[in-house]
Amino acid sequence: MSDAHGTPDRTPATPSGPRPEPLRFFGTTWVDHSRGYAARRLGVAAGSLAVASAACFVLRFAYQGLQIAAVGSFVSLLVVVMFAVCSALAFGHTWSSFSTRPDPDRQSSLRGLLTIGFIGSLLAYFFRSLTEAPGEKLHRAEYETAREEYDRRITRRSGNPARKRRRDA
Repeated sequence: MSDAHGTPDRTPATPSGPRPEPLRFFGTTWVDHSRGYAARRLGVAAGSLAVASAACFVLRFAYQGLQIAAVGSFVSLLVVVMFAVCSALAFGHTWSSFSTRPDPDRQSSLRGLLTIGFIGSLLAYFFRSLTEAPGEKLHRAEYETAREEYDRRITRRSGNPARKRRRDA
């Protein structure tokens, strides 16, 4: 015991240094691929594909509603092209956000486009989760860089401390 209050002399069990940033649906299991990592990846892949399929089914009903309303072929074509273009742009943006951090200002300005093209984002999640947790490569690179910098700071020494001269004050 270290003092009169009865606290033990042990150091805390939590590791020092940088901690991994949790990923959506994965937490920190992406670091060592533990605690059901493979099952989570399979679940994310199946879930994103199922939701994208359901969304396409709902959009089909919306298109049929336009046909029933007889809005014209130009408006129907415009809606289809709008969803296709927005989905393609959302796919590209989501895919690139797995390898680089997106700019927050650009992200907020693209919010409407990403909302309309949500099917593209879901498909990007599906394809990325076939190989890794979405965003794992980016987070792993940042975490390893932070660990290396931390280890360098901790192990940095300059000579033998026993031979260090004392300054006269």
